[in-house]
Amino acid sequence: MKLVTLILFFSLYCTNLLAATQTKSPPSNNPEVINRFAQLALECIHKEYPNIIKHMLTGEDDVKSPKQLYPAFYGCFDWHSSVHGHWLLTRLASEYPDIVDYQTIIDSLNISFTQTNIDAELAYFNRPNTGTSFERPYGLAWFLQLTTELREWDEPKAKEWLNVLMPLEEKIVANLSDWLPKLSFPIRAGEHSQTAFAFGLMLDWSKTANHQAFQTLLTNTIKRLYAKDENCPLAYEPSGQDFLSPCIAQADMMRRVLSEADFSIWLSTFLPSIPHNGNGSWLSVATVLDKTDGKLAHLDGLNLSRAWMLEGIASALAQDDPRKAAIIAAANDHKQAGINSVVNDMHYMGSHWLGSFAAYLQTQRGIN
Repeated sequence: MKLVTLILFFSLYCTNLLAATQTKSPPSNNPEVINRFAQLALECIHKEYPNIIKHMLTGEDDVKSPKQLYPAFYGCFDWHSSVHGHWLLTRLASEYPDIVDYQTIIDSLNISFTQTNIDAELAYFNRPNTGTSFERPYGLAWFLQLTTELREWDEPKAKEWLNVLMPLEEKIVANLSDWLPKLSFPIRAGEHSQTAFAFGLMLDWSKTANHQAFQTLLTNTIKRLYAKDENCPLAYEPSGQDFLSPCIAQADMMRRVLSEADFSIWLSTFLPSIPHNGNGSWLSVATVLDKTDGKLAHLDGLNLSRAWMLEGIASALAQDDPRKAAIIAAANDHKQAGINSVVNDMHYMGSHWLGSFAAYLQTQRGIN
């Protein structure tokens, strides 16, 4: 009798354990999930500490708090996360005005986007000895994504805020335009310095803003740096603290500058290992073992960014392309893991930025 009872308890335990490991994320368009994304940004865009500042000191007078340095984008742990936290709020309010707390988002953005705050942000970019490399390229790309959203948002305040942000946008575009011709090689890292991801966001901005000169410069730079690449070493990915895939990001960028036919041919040369059998296991989902470690937590973001980049790649292929099913299958696996990481409990090392990646994926920002 004791043996039978023990077996029953063990069977019940195994059943529960299996169920726990197979838990799926709730649908990512669920109102509860959308509000979860928004709340993550609302909790941090005006949260000054903890904070990592990137600031060159030339003397004692340069020692200042984050809010003194960046009065609009001082929250969410660092400048770039604050910028895309603000983008997240604009995106969700635009896409889901009846789901999110619309007025709270408006009020929060109104605190940040004052003339005084943006004048000070611009003054920082014009600061002597700062140079043009501050937050390049990742933070600058997200800033352009923010102004892209403001251009497209059917909200009167968005137009007011865009006018306030325009001088900073012009400064950023000028800095990037000066840098691109000097960039001899692409930056293939899996973190902030990666150029492929940033170039994709910048290119999307140039089309929305109808900035033909920058679009041409960036398109020519992309083709100069990337068009002849082949056999990307996908087997070497990811590195232990990546949140961007060098190979997948490059393919997602190239589909923006090539025709459907040319992209299909280029992709065959660049990623010849994509299977034709519809199986998504050709690209393994990453796992974070310590969410309190900010660098290790990057892998949750990798799952999210890979998911949206794979969706972007699939969108650029013909419906009957034999690789499409395997690409979509891998995207779905990464999406489930990525959304789970945001919906479930997180440490601040992830919560200050992962909501933006989840929103970018959920709203198909790079495709729509």
